[in-house]
Amino acid sequence: MDEAVRRYIDGIDQQNRALFDRVHQLIMDAQPEATVTISYQIPTYRVGKRKLYLAAWKHGVSLYGWGTDRDGGFCERHPDLLSGRATLRLRHDAAGAIPDAELRDLARAALAP
Repeated sequence: MDEAVRRYIDGIDQQNRALFDRVHQLIMDAQPEATVTISYQIPTYRVGKRKLYLAAWKHGVSLYGWGTDRDGGFCERHPDLLSGRATLRLRHDAAGAIPDAELRDLARAALAP
């Protein structure tokens, strides 16, 4: 793993670390060929020209950067998590109700070549 990504992950507050690790692993399960680097000071998953950003914040984690037509229907099923055009705020209280398969499908669609 890129050293800058490792430093970012190591610096995540413990209350957000488990959620970040879960989403990170689901992205990697969905797109194992993705490379992870730092862009805009947050981890960035890349497959070809596609990018998906994952950041830890006070509320939990946020995902950014996919095309609105490339979410596998996630935002239609969970409009309450959408914040802005292509920003998903995944709070701790909501994360438990979201099956892993839905987050994997979001990552698969967002990073599909």
